[in-house]
Amino acid sequence: MPAARIRKLTLTNFRSYRALQVSLGERPIVLTGPNGVGKTNLLEAISFLCPGRGLRRATLDQVAFAEGDGSWAIAAEVEGALGLATLGTGIGPAAARGEEEGRKCRIDREPVASATAFLAHLNVVWLVPAMDGLFVGPASERRRFIDRLALTIDATHSSRVSALERSLRARNRLLEEMNPDPQWLDAVEHETAELAVAVAAGRAETVRRLDAALARRAEDDPFPAARIALDGWIERELSSAPAVEIEDRYRALLRANRARDAAAGRTLEGPHLSDLKVIHRAKAIPAAEASTGEQKALLIGLILAQAGLIAEMTGYAPVLLLDDVVAYLDPARRAALYDRLESLGAQVWMTGADPATFSDLEGRAEVFDIFPGRAERRAGGGRLT
Repeated sequence: MPAARIRKLTLTNFRSYRALQVSLGERPIVLTGPNGVGKTNLLEAISFLCPGRGLRRATLDQVAFAEGDGSWAIAAEVEGALGLATLGTGIGPAAARGEEEGRKCRIDREPVASATAFLAHLNVVWLVPAMDGLFVGPASERRRFIDRLALTIDATHSSRVSALERSLRARNRLLEEMNPDPQWLDAVEHETAELAVAVAAGRAETVRRLDAALARRAEDDPFPAARIALDGWIERELSSAPAVEIEDRYRALLRANRARDAAAGRTLEGPHLSDLKVIHRAKAIPAAEASTGEQKALLIGLILAQAGLIAEMTGYAPVLLLDDVVAYLDPARRAALYDRLESLGAQVWMTGADPATFSDLEGRAEVFDIFPGRAERRAGGGRLT
């Protein structure tokens, strides 16, 4: 399976890096060094080469170099489905002062509307320590996880999610009025229902595909498979009823619930409140009830299945960012993870404070020692001890 690869990464005034440029080959990339030197910052920069706010969900001003003028830039020479391309994103000093909107995105130095255009060249999947609570944390995090995957299948998904959020806010504002215009409410609810069903359909199709991929996993896989399903009445009904019928039912529900929603200050029914249910497939228990170690293994299995599904859907394996993942695995699972990554064929970036945890990759990885503001490649990969 071919894989999208970053051949050169250039950072300017990003986080702890005033200026950095690294060139990459075919092997996995290992970033090692003490905590706090900037390993995750490098992964975060790569995560900005896709739609959204990156793996930390940072605001644009938060990622700027502390001693700079507020501007920052990321550029990557990428080899992907459309051949070689240069992707670039960042903000200028004026944007940092709030004098212009958003970040700028370019492909081969030509402006594009947003980072959604990058998806034609590059998909990025990440697993970071903050995701360890995915199964026990708020439902919003699980919706965001599915929305990121849905975006790789349908590049317009995120725009529909954003439009639904705007439509719900507009309805809530109308309901706050003493005597809201019923015609305006009807119009907003008509739009809300269309968007809600479209978003639910995108998520439902994504979950269906991912669950099928998980079901194909071997029973003795060291990273156990999950069974996943969306918990929301719209998503469930989409499997047996036409979308237009569900839209009409949701409009009627919104209309009937106006007084209740006005009292609550928010819309109490819809896909903006749906949840992703995750079950340990072999043990038939909710992932939230599994042990901490089992949850970590389930999460890694979910990410690997996600990467495999993207490769299957697009024809190119995504770039994987694995931040401080292997330190919490026993030696057998570490070795199994490296083998799985090798079989996937994706470009993988891994971080860790202890080089010894990557000893199974001796001679098979490009190793960079990370220091504040710089990265030094070890000659010949170096000894991972």
